[in-house]
Amino acid sequence: MISFEAIRQRAEERKGGAAALQALLERHRPDHDRLRAMPDDRILADMTRRVFYSGFVQKVIDAKWPGFEAAFSGFDPAMLNIAPDDYWHELTSDERIIRNGAKIMSVRANAAFVRDLAREYGSAGAFFAGWPREDQIGLLDLLSKRASRLGGMTGQYFLRGIGRDSFVATMDVLACLRSAGVPLSASGTAKKDQPMIQKAFNDWAEETGLSFIHLSRISAYSIDAAAPH
Repeated sequence: MISFEAIRQRAEERKGGAAALQALLERHRPDHDRLRAMPDDRILADMTRRVFYSGFVQKVIDAKWPGFEAAFSGFDPAMLNIAPDDYWHELTSDERIIRNGAKIMSVRANAAFVRDLAREYGSAGAFFAGWPREDQIGLLDLLSKRASRLGGMTGQYFLRGIGRDSFVATMDVLACLRSAGVPLSASGTAKKDQPMIQKAFNDWAEETGLSFIHLSRISAYSIDAAAPH
C-alpha cells in the first residue's frame, strides 16, 4: 500500500493547495467528549434522522424535523419503550412525519437498543465514544445486528453524525483505497473487504496521526469525481 503522503498531495492538487485542503478539513473534527455527554434522546434522534434520510431527499426530512421531534415525543427512549401499540399505529397516519411504517417501527426498536446501551454502559453516548477506534467494522457489525435499519452506509453516516471518529466508505474512498493497492472487490462492500478497509485506515492513522474523519475526507478529495472509478 502506498504512503498516505502521496494521497494527501493528490488531494491538495485537486483542492487548490495545502491551505485550501486544511480549511476544508477544519470544518470536520471528531468530538468524543461531546459524544460521551450526549443525551440518549439525541442519540436516538440522530439514528432516526439517518434512517429516514435513506431513500428520501434529505432536505424534505430536515424541513419536517420539528414534526418528527413532536410526533416521537422528543425521542425520549424511556417513554418510547413503554408506548403502547396504538401509539405506533397512529404514527403511520401522522402528517407531521414521513409515514413509512417500517421506518417508524425502527424507532421503536432503536429506542429499546438505546435503552439497553444506557443500562449496560451508563449512556449510549458513552458506549459509542468508548468503542475502540481501530475496530470500526466491529461497531458497524453490532449496529447491523442489534439496531434497526442502521447497517451499511446508514450506520457509517450515523457514527459520523454523532461526532465519533469514523471513516465513511463512499465510492470515492473505495476508489482511493483501490488506487493505494488495497485489493477490494468490485462493490467494496463484501464481507472480506471490511477488514482490509479497517486495516488501511488503521495503518494510515499510525503513519500520519490524523483522525479517521480527516483520512476519509482526504481520501475522497484525492479522487477526481468526474473520472470513472
